[in-house]
Amino acid sequence: MTVADLKEGQIGIIKEFTKNTIPVKLMELGCLPGNSVELVQVAPLKDPIYINVNGSHIAIRRTLAKEIELDLFEEPVRP
Repeated sequence: MTVADLKEGQIGIIKEFTKNTIPVKLMELGCLPGNSVELVQVAPLKDPIYINVNGSHIAIRRTLAKEIELDLFEEPVRP
């Protein structure tokens, strides 16, 4: 599973990157193996997606999100 596969409200733990081309800025914001990622929102045209990594809300392209592999941590909470 990757960040691009998450549904709104789902949380995953970063397992690894499929490529070594992850931007340094993204890693500086906490996007590192072992940290949690929550999908906050998807833009109307499905790109970019907005994620919460360690309290930082970040917008990333779907192509980049497909390169971040996760272990699913939590299902979305439905009211």
